[in-house]
Order: sequence, then C-alpha cells, then structure tokens
Amino acid sequence: MKRCYVQAVGIVSALGDGVEATRAALTRGDTHGMRVERDWLPSGESCVGRVATELAPLPAELAEDDCRNNRLLAAAFAQIGSHVEREKERYGSHRLAVVIGTSTSGIAAGEDAMAAKVKRGAFPPGFSYRQQEIGAIAPFAAKLSGARGPAYTVSTACTSGAKALIAARRLLELDLCDVALAGGVDTLCRLTVCGFTALESAAPERCNPMSRNRRGTNIGEGAALFILGRELAPIALVGAGETADAYHLSAPDPAGTAPEAAMRQALAEAGAAPRDIRYVNLHATATQKNDEMESRVMARLFPGETPMSGTKPLTGHALGAAGALEAAFCWLVLTGDGALPPHVWDGEADPALPKINLVASGARLQSGSGRLAMSNSYAFGGSNASLLFSD
Repeated sequence: MKRCYVQAVGIVSALGDGVEATRAALTRGDTHGMRVERDWLPSGESCVGRVATELAPLPAELAEDDCRNNRLLAAAFAQIGSHVEREKERYGSHRLAVVIGTSTSGIAAGEDAMAAKVKRGAFPPGFSYRQQEIGAIAPFAAKLSGARGPAYTVSTACTSGAKALIAARRLLELDLCDVALAGGVDTLCRLTVCGFTALESAAPERCNPMSRNRRGTNIGEGAALFILGRELAPIALVGAGETADAYHLSAPDPAGTAPEAAMRQALAEAGAAPRDIRYVNLHATATQKNDEMESRVMARLFPGETPMSGTKPLTGHALGAAGALEAAFCWLVLTGDGALPPHVWDGEADPALPKINLVASGARLQSGSGRLAMSNSYAFGGSNASLLFSD
C-alpha cells in the first residue's frame, strides 16, 4: 500500500493556531509572526518565526513533560484529539502508531534550566532532563493520545517532519497499525539561532528566498500533526521519496542529484510526471547554497510554468517541524478555494539562478480533481525528502 489518506490535520505556527487561521494567513502571505528580537544571540538581533498563541500548561499527570516543545505539540493535538478518540474506538489504541519528527525537542527548557542553575545554584522546580531528550517527543505524544502501538521519534534535522510522515505510511503498509499520528514539532532555542548565525546562514531581517539579496534563513517554531490511515479521505499521500548524499555536513551537493532522485521517487510512486504537478512548496531557506542548488534542480526537472513558492518568510525555518508544516500547507492548498501561498520576497531575482515560476500574490491552483502538490525538504548531512499529495 503506497497510498494512504489524510484523515485530519492540527497545526500551529507563526502563521496562527488552527487550520482556518493558518489557511487565511498563508494564502495572503502574512508575515505578522516574523519578529526581530534580542536575547537569542550574545549580542545583536535575530529575526525569528514565533508562535504567538498562548500555550496552556500540560495536565498535572504530564507535569514532568511540561515544556514549550510539548505544549506546542499539545496545541496541535487539541485540534484533532476528538478524531483520534474515534479512531481508537474503531481500531483500538494498540493499533494507533505515533511517529513524530523533531530537531531540538525541549532543548530550550534545558537552556533556561541551566541558566537558572548558574544564577541560583539549582535547577528550577519542575525541570526534568527528559524534557530535552531528542527521543522524548513521541513517547509524550503517545501518552497524550493514549496510543499503545509503535511510537518513535525521527530526528534527521530539517527533514524530520517529512520523514515522520513517510515512516508512518510505512507502518501502515506493513500492517503494524491501522492509523498513525505523525508530524513534527520544534521550538525556538538559542542553540539553533546561535548555530545558524555562526554558520553565516541566518539573516537578521526577514529571509528573502531566491533573491539576489538573500542573506540566510530565519529560525522558527511550530507543530503540525497528521492522522494518516487507509480509510478514503479527500486528500491522499500518494508518493514519497527519500535519499541521502552525504556530500557535506551542512552544505548541499551543488549538483542536486540526490534531491532530484527523491522527487523522482515520489513521482514514480504516484505514477506521475513532472508536468502533472500543480504546486511545489520549496525548501527555499534563503541561504546562498540551498537556493542555488534548489533552483537549478527545479528548473531542470519541472516545466517552467509549474507554480512554486517558499513559505519560510511566513513561518521561519521550523527545522524538525518544517517538513510537516509545509506538507500541511500542501494539504491546505488542495482542500481550500484554490488560492496558492505567495512567494514573499523583494522581487529582485538573482541573475545567477535559473528562472522558476515563483507564485505571485493572487495566483490560484488549477481547478479539477487529481491535482498534485509536492513538498520538498532538505537537511544538514545530505538528507532529502519529497512528499506528494493529491485530491
């Protein structure tokens, strides 16, 4: 079974909280969640994509897990929790799997706890080391959802959220579950903001993908959760591809051979050709090297008229959550009124990059059924993932 169906989606990001708020902000290219803030770096300012929603504390029985990362996941889960309960009633909690992607988990909680210890000599009450363990997010999601099927975390940097969806589909294909809760979550923390800045890959202003003036990405945060299953639903995950090139620890292979192979895998699974794709959500980090590689691969593989946009100027780069968030954006496109997410930038094309069809404000998806939307994610270490959805 290569095809599985999206039963429900929960989402929270710098764009807003919930499906309809996110859809409205996404299609109008709303950048209100991008903020220039101090305190992330030892000196200077950073532009980050911050979730403005007030995140409720976790219930008392989950107090040991109570950190911002888990609260973000809980906020997304609250939107689909009733659907999860129906699936458990139908199949049993032992047939509900959980696969969650993350890059930083609760490291922000660890940063704050260590700062408190340095200042006061003790960790703050309520802090648990497990909050910052990379693998802790899926067991937490299993507790939150009551799942008793397979539960594990995927952490492959910026492809984590996308690969969690692929892994969940694989569990369904192997009949290890009947329904899966899958997606990604990540939280702003100093580790990533300082790290990307040290790599000269972060811009102090809102990022500007594919522009001649691009100076790097912005770090963001958020969560997107999918309920995937075999039951027919309006949107299906019809294709996926995964590759690894191991070209460099933090730079993509300029030839883009492995990212192209991932896209071709997804197309082959769906029985589709590049000309069949109606929208592509680009990885588009606004770093020099990513945009060089990605634009060349997209121009090589797709017809010039294929609509494409990068949405990180609206959310920031949510790292382990990015692949799941941007997959959710494809789902929103296919379930909406046809409005496409605009490519928000300064409009100054880089003459060194091949031209691709970057979505302008007001552009719309072609009408019809069987339309295909692709989401691509690329990560440090050469990890690549491509997801293909259809209505």
